[in-house]
Amino acid sequence: MQADPAPPSQDPKTRLATALVRVQSELLGERGGDGHWRGELSASALSTATAAFTLLLACREKSQTETPAGSTETLLCRALDWLAAHVNDDGGWGDTVRSRSNLSTTTICWATLAAAGAEGTEGSNRRAPVVEGARRWIEKTAGSLEPVALARAIEDVYGEDRTFSIPILTLCALAGCLGPPEEAFRRMPALPFELAALPQATYNLLGLPVVSYALPALIAVGQVQHHHAPSSFAPIAGLRQSLRGLTLRRLEGLQPESGGFLEAIPLTSFVAMSLLGAGSGSHPVVRRCLAFLASSVRSDGSWAIDVDLATWVTTLSVQALSVQAFSVPALSVPALSVRGLSASGPAAPPLQADEREKILCWLLDQQWCRRHPYTGSPPGGWAWTDLSGGVPDADDTAGALLALHALGERGDATRSAASAGLARLLGLQNRDGGIPTFCRGWGKLPFDRSAPDLTAHAVRAWALWRREVDPKLRRRIDRGLRRALAYLRRTRRADGSWHPLWFGCEAAEDLANPTFGTARVVRALQDVVALEPSVARDLEAGQRWLLEAQNSDGGWGGAKGVPSSVEETSLALEALASSPASAPPLEAALNHGGAYLCERIEAGATDRAEPIGFYFANLWYYERLYPLIFSVAALRRLLQRS
Repeated sequence: MQADPAPPSQDPKTRLATALVRVQSELLGERGGDGHWRGELSASALSTATAAFTLLLACREKSQTETPAGSTETLLCRALDWLAAHVNDDGGWGDTVRSRSNLSTTTICWATLAAAGAEGTEGSNRRAPVVEGARRWIEKTAGSLEPVALARAIEDVYGEDRTFSIPILTLCALAGCLGPPEEAFRRMPALPFELAALPQATYNLLGLPVVSYALPALIAVGQVQHHHAPSSFAPIAGLRQSLRGLTLRRLEGLQPESGGFLEAIPLTSFVAMSLLGAGSGSHPVVRRCLAFLASSVRSDGSWAIDVDLATWVTTLSVQALSVQAFSVPALSVPALSVRGLSASGPAAPPLQADEREKILCWLLDQQWCRRHPYTGSPPGGWAWTDLSGGVPDADDTAGALLALHALGERGDATRSAASAGLARLLGLQNRDGGIPTFCRGWGKLPFDRSAPDLTAHAVRAWALWRREVDPKLRRRIDRGLRRALAYLRRTRRADGSWHPLWFGCEAAEDLANPTFGTARVVRALQDVVALEPSVARDLEAGQRWLLEAQNSDGGWGGAKGVPSSVEETSLALEALASSPASAPPLEAALNHGGAYLCERIEAGATDRAEPIGFYFANLWYYERLYPLIFSVAALRRLLQRS
């Protein structure tokens, strides 16, 4: 988008409308031929390194093949060159090319490049200085490259959640960075892969620390640990050996048609490299994993953290474009034909009837109508993508329900889908009243515990649909709403903010993003305050925190004092502009924030997404469409208010 500063004489309302013309037209133009949005996730050094190391082992085990993207060896060399070209100035890597260096990603990249260099992979000599720079960065950050110290530093990053630290240590062990394999694997906690032979229902009953999304890694990493360092207790070693075949068959049953577990490159890579390291390189699971990696590589030789978030960005876009149509009498810009904006009289909706119908059919087709083989979750939910590796989750189910309502059609199919989705969210509700990501009651690890952002999203879906469902489901929704609102009240922080699970802020001291979390909860409370007046105090506290978090330039960052971004500014503005109240401080904040957002759009800032997301522990990413989606929602809400 070319920078095009607004004339100084332009009044604020016209300036907002002009900015909306630009970003809304661009967002509508981002749809594919099938009518919905697919988006584009950032390239990831961590994903690229894990994929490259898997390909390195495949070449070592003679498992390489010729693919449409090139031979395994060609893909490997391109990935290694991409890593070397995208190292940060300090010698480390972050999760995205816009992220600061962190220990986990830098260690994985260093181990991969060092292992490739030790095997004399093409181009290793020119990459040697990068390997040396990374070694120095890790030594400075972790205190030592000595195996015990390095392993402890990696484990400290994730605390009790070992579902990511152990796979990272497994890569390091297979790369030879933690000493001899037997010693390296004996030093790390053993993953009990034999548990995968048990029915899923027993995990919760026995209180086992097994996370739903981590079963493939549990099986594969556990097997490579057993291969190199079997238990010294003979009965356990014998049991594990006897269950290798059974658990591999379980793993094969979990693998989706695409070959990519959760459509996630790191998870798929960890599974494949572990089986390769355990001498199972010829197994069908490995072949499908390698095919998935070949099919998901980017043209520049890199990989993203996941293939796409098509469902998520589509439901967010539908909601952003569905803010009530409005007219702008003062508007006099060339793009008067933009949908949803009119110089006078009623404005046509941004999405026309046939476009809404196409999106509606696509969303309805994505709803899971059977128990999911991966997590065992009941039917009724939606995943973040329409690809076969997607797994139904609370956030995407709530997003789909909000989008279905916004699309306007109320046929039997839509009502039936909505009822099933609403019931699925109710079935997810934890004992504390909050909503977790994947499964109810699986433990206290991040993706199984309740989170304010997920709970708020579910509250909005329940509140929007409750009058349109049968009385029995409505009574269940009302009970669920009361429990969820009590949870949100308990999780409100002393300063009036809420911290989300799924979106973080790299620039914040504690990596949390209270701007996102508070904006999400404020929107939910606005939707239910008429139904449940007792939330007014929480709503007031959240709005007050957002007003106090505004920066002097008019924008918002992910936390107080963090530099402003288009994404967080838009989220805060949409939440505040949705308030029915009007007071001088609120109006002043909206005017100042609207001016900041217009200025950034005029400067072309929506072309640059910022890393704002948590994903699989402390893993960062950004999505190219977020600035467009969030700014459209904010501008439409500001214009509606004005």
